[in-house]
Amino acid sequence: MPPYVFTIIDSLKIEARRAGIDVIDLGFGNPDLPSPKIAVDKLTEAARNTRNHRYSSSRGLPKLRLAFADLYKRRFNVDLDPETEVISTIGAKEGFSHLMWVLLQAGDAALVPAPSYPIHIWGPLFAGAAVREIRMGTQENLFDNIVEAYEYSWPKPRVIVLSFPHNPTTACVDLEFFQRVVDFAREKEVIVVHDNAYAELGFDDWEPPSILQADGAKECAVELYSMTKSFSMAGWRMAFMAGNSEVIGALGKLKSYLDYGTFQPIQIAATVTLNEDQDHPKEVQPIYQSRRDTLVSGLNNIGWNVEPPKGTMFLWAPIPEPYRHMDSVEFASMLIKEAHVAVSPGVGFGPGGEGNVRFALIENEERIKQGMRGLKKALPKLG
Repeated sequence: MPPYVFTIIDSLKIEARRAGIDVIDLGFGNPDLPSPKIAVDKLTEAARNTRNHRYSSSRGLPKLRLAFADLYKRRFNVDLDPETEVISTIGAKEGFSHLMWVLLQAGDAALVPAPSYPIHIWGPLFAGAAVREIRMGTQENLFDNIVEAYEYSWPKPRVIVLSFPHNPTTACVDLEFFQRVVDFAREKEVIVVHDNAYAELGFDDWEPPSILQADGAKECAVELYSMTKSFSMAGWRMAFMAGNSEVIGALGKLKSYLDYGTFQPIQIAATVTLNEDQDHPKEVQPIYQSRRDTLVSGLNNIGWNVEPPKGTMFLWAPIPEPYRHMDSVEFASMLIKEAHVAVSPGVGFGPGGEGNVRFALIENEERIKQGMRGLKKALPKLG
């Protein structure tokens, strides 16, 4: 495995802070908003009950799976059987990685967006499979790119990995796109794995769809949904996979060998949160949209021209023309040293990422404005 590129930026950030420098961290997508009070209170209560200190269920508590199925009915009008079509995972990364073990082995291939969230690349590789690239971006013809990647791949891919709104490029799709993907997957007999991490972070009154809303989706697709961003519960490691019952059952069988599920008090707290704080994602979304607006306005004002993302908690920005002689790690390193602003280098997101950096909306508006002042001083060639 190569070094994790983001550790280079993290090391520079830590070094600067140890020197007393106030670094505006717009790099690692680690939500700064507090978890719902009801989740914290219920966790505390449940943790005091010694019966909850024992092994739990790797599939997730029945009431937790039911609460998640209720969320999908409310949010997407998708009916899910909590017994056969829903499983709890220890965060989306764990669920995705182990799912690749279920679906792929040496000699297989998977289609994966390029650039991509790193685990979407490495999950298939960990399973011994080859990875084929789907060109990804806000200006790309995404469905045609999928078809092209499939047709030019050998062996024919068994899995198509997607994630919309997309991290890092912020590309977004509509339900019609998902219907075309589902129809294609059924025709080619492949499984679609959709990571719906930013399901609740659409902007300007746009709500991201679920692939499970497409007709026939349960025949060929599964979807990951995480409480990390929508409920500000990153460290809790609480996510779900839903969809095709055979795939869900196979993942459950593998997980029965590997783990006993998330700590039971966390499952109980998540259940109560899903049932009793249903509007929490609607409280989170405007905060991220306001930060997006501040960041986009600030960058454009200093001459770094960017388009506002339609979804996610990120902004994907090409390195400005006067600085494109630098690669993304060199450019991001310079921003920490000169602007005291941390961003993620695009090369860390695999093929297609070089030449860009990613901003994360994890600082409040005043901190973002402070970061823009630092960038203005550090990037005089912007004019």
